[in-house]
Amino acid sequence: MQSEFVARWTDGKRLVFVGDGDAISVCVSYLKSREVLEYGPSKVMVLDFDERIVNAVKRFADKERLENLDARLYNVLDALPDDLVDFDCFYTNPPWGQYNNGLSINLFVDRGMEAVSLSGEGLVVIADDRELPWPQEVLAQVQRHAAESGFYVARMQPELHLYHLDDAPDLRSCNLLFRSRPGNSTERVSKPVTDKLRLENFYGRTKAPKVRYIRELKSLNYGQAHDTEYKLELLEGLHERDS
Repeated sequence: MQSEFVARWTDGKRLVFVGDGDAISVCVSYLKSREVLEYGPSKVMVLDFDERIVNAVKRFADKERLENLDARLYNVLDALPDDLVDFDCFYTNPPWGQYNNGLSINLFVDRGMEAVSLSGEGLVVIADDRELPWPQEVLAQVQRHAAESGFYVARMQPELHLYHLDDAPDLRSCNLLFRSRPGNSTERVSKPVTDKLRLENFYGRTKAPKVRYIRELKSLNYGQAHDTEYKLELLEGLHERDS
């Protein structure tokens, strides 16, 4: 259902994924290629700091001859390269932002907005549970941040997904869709994140980013991920024992 909606929403457009651990990018491209769906984006780019995901997307695109699907290694803590700003829409399913009031979500959203040169549309998968106070507050903070960046909420599909997380088995999430305001500035300034306060609790309580990239190690079996198939490339100033 999610893949079909994204394909219809981005029909004929250039779409960038700021992280894609749930492989919606692959599903959207494949369903259109195999004519299961009659619509879909004209171009799909996946940005992820996990080289295993990046290479898996590339291998799948090559095997299935999906010429419009590609992936690049990228960490949202870094400034967005100048050659990654030629998109119409962005999609992101970021960390929940429960313990930093949505700051981690806002960073992923910022990179998406930069990728569309502050003039386009975006879809954010974000926690949405009326029974819990924190998802409501985070939703408000993210919407406020988008509005300050020249985007408004074009649509919301509330409590649409159920992820069965171990620490929150009943938590639901929604599709929150943004659109740039008419005449919004297209002047893009992308900067790396250096503020340590912004990184606190980035991935959860006391879980600040420590890894720049997850590097893939060569293997004959790409169907399973074993700890001998990857290594961690840490952020500057950190030692392996800190991870």
